[in-house]
Amino acid sequence: MGNLRPVQTSGDLFRGAFILTIAALITKILSAIYRVPFQNIVGDVGFYIYQQVYPFYGIIIVLSTYGFPVIISKLYAEQAALEKEQDIHNLFAISVLVLSLIGIIGFSALYWGADWLAARMGDPQLAVLLKVVAVVFLMFPILSLFRGYFQGKGNMVPTAVSQVGEQLIRVVTILLAAYLLVKGGNSLYMVGGGAMFGAITGGMVAILILITYFYINERRSLPSSIALDFKKSGKLAKTIIIQGFAICISSLVLIFIQLADSFNLYSLLLASGLEGEEAKALKGVYDRGQPLVQLGIVVATSMSLSLVPLISKEKLRNQPAFLHGKIRLALKIGILVGAAATVGLWNIIKPANIMLFENSSGSGVLAILSLMILLSSLIITITGILQGLGFIFFPAAAILVGFALKLGLNILLVPSYGTAGAAAASALALAAILFLLIIKLHRYLNISLISMRFLLLTGFAAFIMTIVLQLYLQALAMLPIAEPGRIFSGFQALSGVVLGGLTYLYIMFKGNTFKEEELALLPLGSKLMFLLPKKTRR
Repeated sequence: MGNLRPVQTSGDLFRGAFILTIAALITKILSAIYRVPFQNIVGDVGFYIYQQVYPFYGIIIVLSTYGFPVIISKLYAEQAALEKEQDIHNLFAISVLVLSLIGIIGFSALYWGADWLAARMGDPQLAVLLKVVAVVFLMFPILSLFRGYFQGKGNMVPTAVSQVGEQLIRVVTILLAAYLLVKGGNSLYMVGGGAMFGAITGGMVAILILITYFYINERRSLPSSIALDFKKSGKLAKTIIIQGFAICISSLVLIFIQLADSFNLYSLLLASGLEGEEAKALKGVYDRGQPLVQLGIVVATSMSLSLVPLISKEKLRNQPAFLHGKIRLALKIGILVGAAATVGLWNIIKPANIMLFENSSGSGVLAILSLMILLSSLIITITGILQGLGFIFFPAAAILVGFALKLGLNILLVPSYGTAGAAAASALALAAILFLLIIKLHRYLNISLISMRFLLLTGFAAFIMTIVLQLYLQALAMLPIAEPGRIFSGFQALSGVVLGGLTYLYIMFKGNTFKEEELALLPLGSKLMFLLPKKTRR
């Protein structure tokens, strides 16, 4: 298929990883931010309807972005290195068959099983939204194949552009559909269906972008005929399916937590004696936590994950001390930023809730959900490290255990504690996943991962930040303002972010927890060096 040269230089790898990281950041930020105006348009019940079905779309996006493109690109690069053109043709022919089969099965199960699934979720009216999402399964094979092909050739630009284009068009469709359908007086389920249609428009645009790139640059490389090697085909199909799904599951930690809530939180609230509309509104308020948590995780992992491409089993054999240092640094950054985002959000949750969602409903529950930022940030970072070290299946198994635990804890806690119980269940399930991953990483490396001094200093910095923010918010509350609205709450929240962040960073960096050469490896690291004690600067 044209030029068989795989990615060979570390410069190519880092450039490619950087392009994909930037694209992932943009799409995740868009994914977090659009939920705020969407909730403002449709209200808490409308937000509940959308969030009930969103995890199914999230699974398809992970399949077509992180799972199968990664394994196809890996297999392509291996074959290209051996310069076996026939094996590459075989790989793509098998990939087409396997992905098409998965797409058809996924579409059929979700489309014709929508009524059954909606009934199991306690809300039969969700069936129409599930049927809209099912259509995206038919697009998934095309997206996965093209992205895997380009990534295998070391060209990350088509994948990156298609991801950003897909998300941008999807967000515009969601907000436009929500606004027009609400204005037209349609039911909130119809509004939810219109919002879910954004998944289809986004997918179509992504396919158009990828086909355009292929037509311009690659169309001459198509083979005139392909002869399938059936002896190799079975093994190849098995590798694509097993490893593709394992990588997907490892990227689904937050989606699975949301999926568990979609399955049983609403029905458990009904069973506890709440009326339908009241339970829907409560679930919608609970779902306000998703954009807040997602944004916090994006900030926390964008820095720690920038170190993951450095980590691989081969490099660990040759340069163990260097790799151990990078692994420790990735974990330190995950803890540093994750703890700051979690504790900071906990402190300003009430004004942030009013600023974003118009009122302070559910602020206590959202404060519990803020724990997910630190836990998820570390899970995502350690999963990336373990995958770099060659462990594809263990993180996936740990996340599936966490999913089952979340479902069970919901059943245990929601009847007594409502959505606060669901929030606690999410935090406990994530803590269990994190525990399993830390044990695995520690046993493999057999080194001390994080020093007690760093953990104590982080706790101290978070404690001081809490005191500063509480005093600051109480001082602002004493101002002679009759009814604090969204503007004043916005000022409280945003100024609190700046004050709390500066307080926390000052203590952490003055505590001599980072060396100059460590900061140099991070995005914006040079800007943070002025916070280091003078004696550690060169």
